[in-house]
Amino acid sequence: MSGVEVLVAIAILVGLAGIIVPILPGAVLIGAAILAWAFHVDTRTGWVVLAVSLAWLLAGAVLKYVVPGRRLSEAGVPSRTLWAGAALGIVGFFVIPVIGLFVGFVVGVYAAERARLGAESAGASTRAALKAAGVSILIELVSGTAAAATWAAGVVVT
Repeated sequence: MSGVEVLVAIAILVGLAGIIVPILPGAVLIGAAILAWAFHVDTRTGWVVLAVSLAWLLAGAVLKYVVPGRRLSEAGVPSRTLWAGAALGIVGFFVIPVIGLFVGFVVGVYAAERARLGAESAGASTRAALKAAGVSILIELVSGTAAAATWAAGVVVT
């Protein structure tokens, strides 16, 4: 492995970690790293690997919103509840390092659902939102891992 490939591998691993702990834009970092590698090798195989990897990442980006969104609408959780969770998640990101985004999202969803439904039903909606967030992370992690595996196969081939 060349030095560039080692740096790309590290960037991909950091990107995968960024998907799990949303501090960094994981999928963007993975795509950028593979793009840099494709420019470095500048072969037909490198560009095909880039295209396939970006297709994986794009599919994950679309599915991570579609699948959980559908589940949430089936559970009766309105969009404004998710917006409240997202807003408090952003605040939490700056207030509590590393886990603040997650904590803020949970508090925001619970507070919005408690105001809308009362204390008894807020828990069920919050659990549905948490499951949807987990599914979203899992979908993005699978697509990022598929892109990383595609890149690794491309490294072996080139």
